Amino acid sequence: MPEYSVIADEAEFTSAIERLAEGEGPFAVDVERASGFRYSQRAYLVQIYRRGSGVFLIDPPALSDFSPLQAVLGTADWVLHAASQDLPSLRELGLEPPRIFDTELASRLLGHARVGLGAVVEDTLGITLAKAHSAADWSTRPLPQSWLEYAALDVLHLIDVRDALVSELAEQGKTDLAEEEFQAVLDRPVKPPRTDPWRRLSGLHTLRGRRNLAVARALWEAREELAVAQDVSPGRLVPDRALVAAVAAAPESKRALAAVKEFTGRASRSELDRWWAAIEQGRATTDLPLERVGSEALPPPRAWIDRNPDADARLKAARPLVEARAEELTMPTENLLTPELLRRVAWEPPAPIDADTVGAALLALGARHWQVRETAQVIADAFVASVQSVEIAAENAS
Repeated sequence: MPEYSVIADEAEFTSAIERLAEGEGPFAVDVERASGFRYSQRAYLVQIYRRGSGVFLIDPPALSDFSPLQAVLGTADWVLHAASQDLPSLRELGLEPPRIFDTELASRLLGHARVGLGAVVEDTLGITLAKAHSAADWSTRPLPQSWLEYAALDVLHLIDVRDALVSELAEQGKTDLAEEEFQAVLDRPVKPPRTDPWRRLSGLHTLRGRRNLAVARALWEAREELAVAQDVSPGRLVPDRALVAAVAAAPESKRALAAVKEFTGRASRSELDRWWAAIEQGRATTDLPLERVGSEALPPPRAWIDRNPDADARLKAARPLVEARAEELTMPTENLLTPELLRRVAWEPPAPIDADTVGAALLALGARHWQVRETAQVIADAFVASVQSVEIAAENAS
């Protein structure tokens, strides 16, 4: 195994860009973040490999201008594994691929039983990767050599994996649909910020009353402010369960808050003034959150038979047929059509029901054209059959 070093100064960076420009073919690209350790999802290491150039491990925090790298990387396709996870961090650096090949997504479309990077490399190339540092704190400096070796292996074999998967896609007649899926990953819009993100506090459902929710919100906001300032994962400062425990304990003083044994975390005592101020703010505010908020989410399918029996019949008729079609195509059902899309069109079907109207409804919900080609007729037939069965049942009952 060669000794790897991190590119952390402008001269080394310029040299790496020049060498990448001299290579040939696509670029294998990967990112290491510090999820679970840092607040941000920034890239703390960018790995790039190109045939004829070699592997380069780049230290983003130490460098300022990535436009020269983008100028080179923009000249050829990128190969990534689970691209949707890495693209936001890369885009934050100003790095944008012209086209991608996603080895994880391709493996799913091909029906591979295992789609993690190590498994895909082993299944396609017969090479076993040691995956020992995937959950490491990549903001650590200096990075240990064993971590750098691990990071290099994440890109070293990706081009060969891509070549093997390209052949397999062609053999299964899935080249075009894979390209459509890859483009959909690139085109996927950024999710808008969540409304009331504090409501995702684990254990919040155990609290009763709008005042307690106001206190929980204030504590969550205080933790977010500190987490952003220190670039630390919020849960490492004070876990969710500790915030909820502090609300439930209803302490009458700062000292009483410090005595809540469930109120733990590295900042639970060092930032006690902050937490007590948040509790007082939550208790004083007149802006009390509602206990229940409206949601565009559909009810769980188990409740459909009571709330919308016709939709329940449509879903029960279509789901096994879509699953069967996915099996015929040797891919997971969720890659053929996500359960959410099927539920949406079953809950509120188009009129009249036929392949064209169902297909249009699916496209409006975000389905890809190839997914519509493979499922619209199946779903339309199932919906029509469910209507007929409901009508026959009603006639028999009368």
